[in-house]
Amino acid sequence: MKDVIALVTGASRGVGRGIALALLAEGATVHVTGRTRSEASLEGIRAGSLEGLELEAADLPGRVVIHQCDHSKDTETERVAEEIRAGNRLDILVNNAWPGYENMVEDGDFTWPRAFWEQPLWRWDAMMGTALRAAFMMSRAVAPLMISAQRGLIVNISFWAGQFYDGNAIYGMAKAAADKMAADFAHDLRPHHVAAVALYPGLVRTEAVMQNAEYFDLSNSESPQFIGHVISGLWRDPALVSKSGKVLVAAELGQEYDIADINGYKPVPLTAADFAKS
Repeated sequence: MKDVIALVTGASRGVGRGIALALLAEGATVHVTGRTRSEASLEGIRAGSLEGLELEAADLPGRVVIHQCDHSKDTETERVAEEIRAGNRLDILVNNAWPGYENMVEDGDFTWPRAFWEQPLWRWDAMMGTALRAAFMMSRAVAPLMISAQRGLIVNISFWAGQFYDGNAIYGMAKAAADKMAADFAHDLRPHHVAAVALYPGLVRTEAVMQNAEYFDLSNSESPQFIGHVISGLWRDPALVSKSGKVLVAAELGQEYDIADINGYKPVPLTAADFAKS
């Protein structure tokens, strides 16, 4: 991957950070975005920062380029896109920026599982107005680079909530929209040999999950880096364009490409049946 240039949005923590680290471990040049530049500026937000990622990546063979960016502001998304376009090339875009898990507890009340008519409207704005809009805006801005090269990959990080109820109606709508976005992008990009997919992780050992580990069965969980190594395998797949427009499961691709997690474990894929019976 030493000749690959990627952009991962929302990479200061969680899945995005893991994806960036995995691509860097494989030698890629990885541009990353995030709101939080340093740990000192967190002010109650979950741990994780761009500077922390930069330090963690220092001994990896790839090169990380950080861009502080609040994707709720189109001007900041466009600024990053312009900096990417200045380099005249982008191979992989991973749309991961996701503020939807923030403030799940408000004033001591766990509002996440409330019925849709009781949901705070800020949650709609976070998932739709920030996460989905940022994915569209960034894809729109960098697609011409991929079209010019006649090769590229756009990945929308999504989840099974797009197909089955998973505790929050707005969450389900947002993930369904991310899947549809990838499918329709693929239609438009197919003549240019550029692929777009929606990619589902399993249960990922993010910082937030590990802070609440007693509530999860981690026996089949994935490191944050696992899905990044899967994206690397997807990029190298000679049949990549045939997968374009599809919803893909990271653990299934891991099996197809014979990719193990960083601890050597090979995660077992979740299936639609797992959700249908839950």
